[in-house]
Amino acid sequence: MEHVQQTPMGSGFSADSTAAQVMAGIDLRGRTALVTGGYSGLGLETTRALVEAGARVIVPARRPQLARDRLAGIGGSVVPMDLADLASVHRACQHVLGSEAKLDFVIAAAGVMASPERRVGPGWESHFAINHLGHFALLNLLAPLLLRGGARVVSYSSAGHHLSDIRWHDPHFERGYDKWEAYGQSKTANVLSAVRLDELGRSDGVRAFALHPGPILTELQRDLTRAEQIEFGWIDADGNVVGRGFKTPGQGAATGLWAATSPKLTDRGGLYCEDCDIAPLADPAGTMDEGGVRAHALDRESADRLWQISTDLTGVRSPWTSQ
Repeated sequence: MEHVQQTPMGSGFSADSTAAQVMAGIDLRGRTALVTGGYSGLGLETTRALVEAGARVIVPARRPQLARDRLAGIGGSVVPMDLADLASVHRACQHVLGSEAKLDFVIAAAGVMASPERRVGPGWESHFAINHLGHFALLNLLAPLLLRGGARVVSYSSAGHHLSDIRWHDPHFERGYDKWEAYGQSKTANVLSAVRLDELGRSDGVRAFALHPGPILTELQRDLTRAEQIEFGWIDADGNVVGRGFKTPGQGAATGLWAATSPKLTDRGGLYCEDCDIAPLADPAGTMDEGGVRAHALDRESADRLWQISTDLTGVRSPWTSQ
């Protein structure tokens, strides 16, 4: 494999940079964005920053009334959608296709982490279904709008991708379940999907990125007990955040916004970002805490294989599927 581009570029930002800092001077008037998870945690900060820059923002939401309540005073158009339910994804996409002329940005920020074993749809493992397959269907169903907008697509992955490659032999954990491996596989899938979407869409002006937002406590950790979070060193007994390098919501949203809007990324894509820059390749002998992107998440053959499997599982075909 060749990863010449997967090298930090000196963006001028850092792990401490905030959403406001990376969006300074960015004018998005006349542009339209769609943000999954755009009413919670980093997604909410992302919606706020995009609206403040002048963009119209569509927020698909599993809990539409909660989304409307949280977005009151911020902005954003809420569309009911549950990533775990393909019929719901189809309905949401039909609504967006009927109401929008184009999409300039899609930020896939919704997800689950370290959940108990759950089955959704036709028995799919929930992390793989929600974090990957639901977004795969969404992006491909909305492909006509991505093409018209020459969209930049940004998928929230995580350092968790270090935990597992794709389990080709058993992606739905039918033979033993591990919540962290399930999460890790889904985060690897997010990176591989960005690699493949960028490869297929770049000639049409559609570019894709994946990212690690950094360590941060949000509703994403809702399935973890307080005892687990204390054991990991994330919080103390009083619930205060004490984890090393943990970010504020504004800092956590910064990398995704940078990947979506930075002029420095024009004519680039298929890359994994962290700390508001392109991430380096991870040391094969290193730890997850050392950062970077694992080679297994960038493998083009794996990306193609996952794309085909995802097409078969969801039944959703895109303009690029047959290429």
